[in-house]
Amino acid sequence: MKAIERVEREHLKHIPDFSAGDTVRVHVQVIEGDKVRAQVFQGTVLGRRGGGLRETFTVRKISGNISVERMFPIHSPTIVKIERTRIGNVRRAKLTYMRDRKGKAARIAGRDVSGELRAKAAADAQAAADSKAAEAAAAAEKAAADTAAQEAPEAAAE
Repeated sequence: MKAIERVEREHLKHIPDFSAGDTVRVHVQVIEGDKVRAQVFQGTVLGRRGGGLRETFTVRKISGNISVERMFPIHSPTIVKIERTRIGNVRRAKLTYMRDRKGKAARIAGRDVSGELRAKAAADAQAAADSKAAEAAAAAEKAAADTAAQEAPEAAAE
């Protein structure tokens, strides 16, 4: 392995799997005066390029009948989170032809994954609640066993 790759590996972020045609929500850290907040940029991924720390992706959205494209470095510290909300079925790695399309012509066939994400989050929350309940039951059982162990020597002494 090259020395540069070893150094870069320390700074790589874990990002969700997404590709061209997917709809993503990119949460970007914005500094306004002394306040820091996360601003969401949602649109279609036109493509990814580069590799390692230098990898970038382009997202395009329509805002008030004006198309806005923005390039994001994937491993930038200003990117708080990337969410994939829709998986697009496309046959290209770069969707530059989308720049000429407007309205219904700019739609991409695919399937929505936001419902799957909500279901996964609900399942995770349920699993966390179940584990907390199991821990509470185990703690109550242990407390009951401790009090029984303390009462047993006292009853034998009488």
